[in-house]
Amino acid sequence: MEREQTDTGSNRGMMFRSLLGIRVLNQLGAFAFVFLAVVAGPHLVTAVLTTFGLAALVSRWAGGVLLDRASPRTLIVAGLAATGVSLIALALARTPVQVLTATAATGLAFELYEPATSELLARVTEEGRRQDGYALLGTSLAAAGAISGLLAAVLLPLGVRWLLAADALTCLAAAAVALVHLPRMPREAPKPRDGRWRPPAPLMRLTAAATAYAFGYLAILMFTPYALLQRGAPAWLPGLTLAAAALLVPVAGRPLSGRPRTMLVAAGVLALVMALSPAVPLTVAAYLAWAMAGSSLLGHWPATAADQAPVSDRPRWFAFLGLSWGVAQPAVPVVVGLAAGLVGATAAAPMAACVAFFAVPFLAGGRRSVE
Repeated sequence: MEREQTDTGSNRGMMFRSLLGIRVLNQLGAFAFVFLAVVAGPHLVTAVLTTFGLAALVSRWAGGVLLDRASPRTLIVAGLAATGVSLIALALARTPVQVLTATAATGLAFELYEPATSELLARVTEEGRRQDGYALLGTSLAAAGAISGLLAAVLLPLGVRWLLAADALTCLAAAAVALVHLPRMPREAPKPRDGRWRPPAPLMRLTAAATAYAFGYLAILMFTPYALLQRGAPAWLPGLTLAAAALLVPVAGRPLSGRPRTMLVAAGVLALVMALSPAVPLTVAAYLAWAMAGSSLLGHWPATAADQAPVSDRPRWFAFLGLSWGVAQPAVPVVVGLAAGLVGATAAAPMAACVAFFAVPFLAGGRRSVE
């Protein structure tokens, strides 16, 4: 019995490491969304970004619903492969109709594997260690994303469509690795449901809190390079700062992940420092500290959902929770643009992030989702 338990633990560890490697490989080439506006051009940018955003929201929800009918492994492989093929089509698109069609296809595939990733991670981690597992995944993806920015700086002189091709290549490579290394797991039979599924109150509170966190996180991430340059930093400093954060985040993520409420307060205070200080060295130091505190919470939300959700409803919990990032992403530039008229261009994003971080516990209703 003891050996059987050891073998089971070893298999779970291998599946977790495989899943982590697959997602990191995919994230290393995650250029598409960042440069989508460049591909679209000034005449199509609004239509393309709106199409992508709506399609990605549908994709996230579809990924959760399809988990009732397919295994996580199947959806991860299919989602990554479909994203890679769609990105190739987008790289080759020339006419407005081709660009919009390829954008819609990319958006519809873009989030299919996110609920499957969360579900598979819930299956291969024990309840007491899920927080560490999701935190490690989140911080690893954050670090890989920062490294992808450096790769983009190298590839961009070749043309933005080469970035899309590189993104497609990493998606297809990750799909191939998933096909080979993720073991087949039996699909859990869906249980009959009484009427239409509705998100329960705990999930609503958790998603509201996660949306505020996602808003604050993206506001800092998207606007810090701009703030540094506006405050007189040399052109090389933002890239170096992101690279330093990429090295620090995985190291600090696990030790800090067990104190979500403390890390929320720290993230809010550090965002306030970035808003109020015009000094470049202090801004960089505050950003690096914020990166460690803020990124430690990346895995907190799916881990909480995995612990609170009934097993049969877990895919839908993950799908609904994932809407937090889909809502926060387009909201950030709008809110920051409005705040810039009140507090100034360089202070707007960190000030808005500060408010968002401090709002998280209130939106959570004081429940254990942020304890």
